[in-house]
Amino acid sequence: MAVELIHAEHINKSFSGVPALTDVSFSLNAGEVHALLGENGAGKSTLVKIFSGVYTKDSGTVAVCGETVEALNPQKASELGIAIIHQELNLCTHLSVAENIFLGREKTRHGLLNKRAANSEARRLLQSLNIDIDPEMVVGDLQVSKQQMVEIAKALSQNARILIMDEPTSALTSSEIKELFKIVRSLKEKNCGIIYISHRLEELQHIVDRATILRDGEYITTLNYSETNLQELISYMVGRNIKEKFPRVECTVGKKVLEVKNLNAGRLVRDISFELREGEIVGIAGLMGAGRTETTRALYGIDKKQSGEIILDGKSIDIKKPEDSIQNGIVLIPEDRKKDGLFTKLSIRNNIGMPNLDLLSNFLGIVSKNKERDMAYKCRDTLKIKLSSIESDSANLSGGNQQKVVVGKWMSRSFRVAIFDEPTRGIDVAAKVEIYNIINRLKRQGIGILFVSSELPEILGFADRILVMCDGRITGNLPGKDATQEIILDLATRFEKKIA
Repeated sequence: MAVELIHAEHINKSFSGVPALTDVSFSLNAGEVHALLGENGAGKSTLVKIFSGVYTKDSGTVAVCGETVEALNPQKASELGIAIIHQELNLCTHLSVAENIFLGREKTRHGLLNKRAANSEARRLLQSLNIDIDPEMVVGDLQVSKQQMVEIAKALSQNARILIMDEPTSALTSSEIKELFKIVRSLKEKNCGIIYISHRLEELQHIVDRATILRDGEYITTLNYSETNLQELISYMVGRNIKEKFPRVECTVGKKVLEVKNLNAGRLVRDISFELREGEIVGIAGLMGAGRTETTRALYGIDKKQSGEIILDGKSIDIKKPEDSIQNGIVLIPEDRKKDGLFTKLSIRNNIGMPNLDLLSNFLGIVSKNKERDMAYKCRDTLKIKLSSIESDSANLSGGNQQKVVVGKWMSRSFRVAIFDEPTRGIDVAAKVEIYNIINRLKRQGIGILFVSSELPEILGFADRILVMCDGRITGNLPGKDATQEIILDLATRFEKKIA
């Protein structure tokens, strides 16, 4: 009989009177990967934060290894062997791997830091997990996948038996995901229990034993993963069938709206040339490090371009900073919504109004709060953003609703080109469809759309035309209907093959 590591029953939690969890139950066994699934706002993060001691439950019971725990806080959770790896990695990038692993629990000798002991212990720990990383390397020099493994090692260095992984693959390539899954399987063999949160449902089949689904803060069901399928999971998550995963709309492609000629900006933006037409979605595909995001940053004026020409509606424009792009009618939904798309400590009203101050101010530069509120309410209603108040901090929204705010702040102004960089990363399947529908609405209005995505099925299912990048260059320009994963991957590795 499996050893039960966590047993939670009738968990309730509210924030300012708004229920986040209602009568939720959950269990985790040793040597098990248990997926916790649901749309954004379903209550997944709230539940695992209760387990890790970040939040205090309002009512219900939590037992860890058979013992009921009443006052669970982060220190107590750590002592009980519970560790959480957040979607946004919590590492000091200027410190070494070993220094990060033992941060707050430094190895000392005679009151002085003992780096040799820390490096030795970190090396032993990493080797036990078959992780090939030098403990003396600076974390900031590592790939994201390696940083994720440092987080895992850090958690296990505290003798964690219960590991909570929140969207661990959202920023990883397919090869890096395979590395991570090897670690997960080795942890299972060591009888660790893993709570696994992910919106990439296709990957769950490789590692998950059971899945629990939450919806609107309520427990829906728990299933053995081998006895279910993707469509059934989605149906439980959203309460309905989503027939079309990538809702493509057909509309007449208009005149050329954007033309980029010989754009250069550093090592990963080299001689980039392409065009975009009205009512067209052009996807940009490629492996991590191909230069996709760097191209959008150079085009938008975040990074300085070294050479090249940007032509909008037949007129050459000079973009030196993002303000130039906005004034010319080019807007960006960035890859990292929390870091680059939102002021998380400001209200939703402020976030929507911030890039539109020129529309909200009088001739003296005084912002009209009434206009700002009206703009926020219109954005909320048009995009169906779920929020308690427009005065709430944007940090309190679910990932899907945060993304809608990032998109919505541009909807009150006129623009010709919208750049979407990984717009569906870290959001659930239903929220993805809502983002697709927003993009389709812009497409029907004759807006030209650049769509960057790491997920090939998404690019193939949604884009009218696909640009493939490798090593900072465009290696392919394909009609969407003719493209396949095999063709894209061949083009995405073209320069690597030449080097080989």
